[in-house]
Amino acid sequence: MKIDFGATASDYAKHRAGFPSSLFDKLSEYCIGLPGQNIVDLGTGTGTLARGFAARGCDVIGIDQSGALLEQARQLDQSVQLQVKYQLATAENTALPDASADVVTAGQCWHWFDRSLAVQEVARILRANGYIAIAHFDWIPLKANVVEATEQLIEAHNPAWQMGGGIGLHPQWLRDLAEGGFREIQTFSYDVFVPYTHEDWRGRIRASAGVGASLTADKVEVFDRELAALLQAKFSTPILQVHHRVWVAIAKSPKS
Repeated sequence: MKIDFGATASDYAKHRAGFPSSLFDKLSEYCIGLPGQNIVDLGTGTGTLARGFAARGCDVIGIDQSGALLEQARQLDQSVQLQVKYQLATAENTALPDASADVVTAGQCWHWFDRSLAVQEVARILRANGYIAIAHFDWIPLKANVVEATEQLIEAHNPAWQMGGGIGLHPQWLRDLAEGGFREIQTFSYDVFVPYTHEDWRGRIRASAGVGASLTADKVEVFDRELAALLQAKFSTPILQVHHRVWVAIAKSPKS
């Protein structure tokens, strides 16, 4: 299944909920996101993490291979009067100088990378005792909730999509970090509920890998109509409280 988030960049920018502010507060307890730090955000997309760090006084470079997503990121930055430098590149080859970052982050994207190459690149661009933070903000399917029903509809329309049923925990990334020589590996997680209108939830799902990033435009339209009908029939409350889990893996650079 070919994934192109650039094809759904507009919905991505408008409807995908950014990481909650509580995440940045928590990361600061680990010395990540402090004022003046040089942060490189891999797979930055529309700049969700990048803007959060810029708002806290960090100097941020956002890296992504999609020009369409980076253009949306620049527009969002302008709307809130924040400045992030964006660079069209990949996580595996950022073209940044050696030992140039205090922190490298990857939000909701580590699974899309060639992870063994990405972890080498992170080690290269991090300064001694710098940090990596791999963060996720995943919806959580539970029995009979709106996420489970939505995932079932995605699977019906796109059998090649096999990312449903997640629990919002990603222990395999810990192996990546350990095999890359990273030190002091630790994790934290907590749950939040994100309010969505029906329209916003439909937009969020259109901006997902299993729908707008992989289906043709006509198939996305058919899916969206069916999702609208499903929400009206089974989840008619105007505001959906959608269960999410924040999960983060943090580690120190191999270089001490």
